[in-house]
Amino acid sequence: MSGVTPNLAADTPERARLRSHFHSDDRTKDSSKWDELYKEGFLPWDKGFPSPALVDALAQKKDILGSPITRDGKRKTALVPGCGKGYDVALLASYGYDAWGLEVSPLAVKACADFKQGIEESGEYKAVDGEIGRGSIHFMEGDFYKSDWVEKIGGTVDLIYDYTFLCAMHPDHRPAWSFRMSQLLSPKGHLLCLEFPSYKEPSTGGPPFAVREEVYIEHLKRPGVRIPYNEDGFIIQEPSAKPNEHALKKLLRWKPDRTHKIGEGTDWMSIWSHHS
Repeated sequence: MSGVTPNLAADTPERARLRSHFHSDDRTKDSSKWDELYKEGFLPWDKGFPSPALVDALAQKKDILGSPITRDGKRKTALVPGCGKGYDVALLASYGYDAWGLEVSPLAVKACADFKQGIEESGEYKAVDGEIGRGSIHFMEGDFYKSDWVEKIGGTVDLIYDYTFLCAMHPDHRPAWSFRMSQLLSPKGHLLCLEFPSYKEPSTGGPPFAVREEVYIEHLKRPGVRIPYNEDGFIIQEPSAKPNEHALKKLLRWKPDRTHKIGEGTDWMSIWSHHS
């Protein structure tokens, strides 16, 4: 694949183990399968610190994202589905959001609680802006596609960050992913997607499953609709298809200056919203 270094394009023992672990198409939503990995301590996605691309987006895209404080003085809410140990959740709180991390695995939520206790004791993730202050940090167990946890966050949220969540889901779940994102995002909210791994061939399977720009374009244009794929796993784009009533619109897409090493040179960031 042009422009991709061999070590990125090639398979690795970690990827092979993940692919074998989630051998059934629908097991990527199975909490017990993720629990097993936490029990074994096999967490190849855990980098130990927040996404550098998210750090820069929060600092540099304020003209689009706006303030984490509403006009009536309330804090906006942020959600990170599939948050891992919670680094990005703590980062969002440091920028002033009341931040929530969602995990389907009970052991992942326990790891989040341990992480939160550690940063409270160490004083890490302080407020970036002293006037805005730091928002609250919350972690909860729940299935992204169900509604039993939604009341905790107040219904809809103002900012959603998806990094290694969509790519962890089997492609069959993408219509449900897009519809849920549209449901959860407030009317003036923003969905931030770090598009990873864009360097993989879809035929290599996952997780992480290959995601490219057209995956976001087609699914977020018609949330809930099953989008056709060809035999090689690439989306069959339908330019004439009109957005449906749940559509999210792309406001901006750029290649981040900084990202986790695994995505350097191939990651893209995009911002989506209900409004133009």
